[in-house]
Amino acid sequence: MIYISDYDSPLGRITIAIKEEKLVGLWFYEQKYYMAGIKEYQVNHQKSMIVKTKKWLDAYFSSGSFPISELEIELEVSDFRKAVYKALSCIPYGETRTYKEIADAVLKYCGKQKMSSQAVGNAIAHNPISIIIPCHRVIGTNGKLKGYAGGLDKKEWLLNFEGKNIIL
Repeated sequence: MIYISDYDSPLGRITIAIKEEKLVGLWFYEQKYYMAGIKEYQVNHQKSMIVKTKKWLDAYFSSGSFPISELEIELEVSDFRKAVYKALSCIPYGETRTYKEIADAVLKYCGKQKMSSQAVGNAIAHNPISIIIPCHRVIGTNGKLKGYAGGLDKKEWLLNFEGKNIIL
């Protein structure tokens, strides 16, 4: 069974989804791919992983930093996407990487010679756990903001919150 609960963030409502006490989703309300693939769920605000995730978000939005290791995450995605999300999770707070840098990291991890940056971009766009798996920290090679399922305004806010001083 999937359980969901909402969280009121400075950027609006966020929906948290867990399955068997593991985090499986975190989306801005009505973002692109919102609750992708989840059709049946129950609302529950007391499940321990929901409470932990809300504490993580409280810490992030108050101090800006909280270890991802505090949360148990279950990614129900392909191995390729897992590799992309692992690369995203390695981007330190307050730093950015380009789509090409993420593609290069995934190449190294997968032991491949070539990879489509478009495939990496598509995987990033479908990130099921926004903010915690920090896809907002990925920018274009020209240093400009590109794509964010939650909206570029939220990406800009998150990067500025983390001290990057980026403007749309």
